[in-house]
Amino acid sequence: MSQTVNKKKADDVDRFVGEKIRERRIMLGLTQQELAHGIGVTYQQAHKYEQGVNRVSAGRLFEIARMLNTPVEFFFDGIGGETQRESNPRERMGLELSRHFSMIRNEKYQEAISSLARALADEK
Repeated sequence: MSQTVNKKKADDVDRFVGEKIRERRIMLGLTQQELAHGIGVTYQQAHKYEQGVNRVSAGRLFEIARMLNTPVEFFFDGIGGETQRESNPRERMGLELSRHFSMIRNEKYQEAISSLARALADEK
């Protein structure tokens, strides 16, 4: 008996890819609206991609990767055996920190923050 695949229903891989899209978008400081505009879809469609509700076609994923200035492989990094990751507060803070850091235009401030982060990370 052959197994039927529902092409409309998102699965764990779709949710994983959606989370990676969201992660990269936040890292770059973009809104869902900006992402949607950049790839030629509605805000609602971009939201559905990020939630894993709708599948992202290969062509669309290529456009998203180009828009987010990352290789397509990024969206599959870490997919391994466990396809669904739980978003935790520390991970979210890390993404927000990265986004805010990239928005700082003063190089000396960036260096100071980087030094502070290294010092705090080395603290025992």
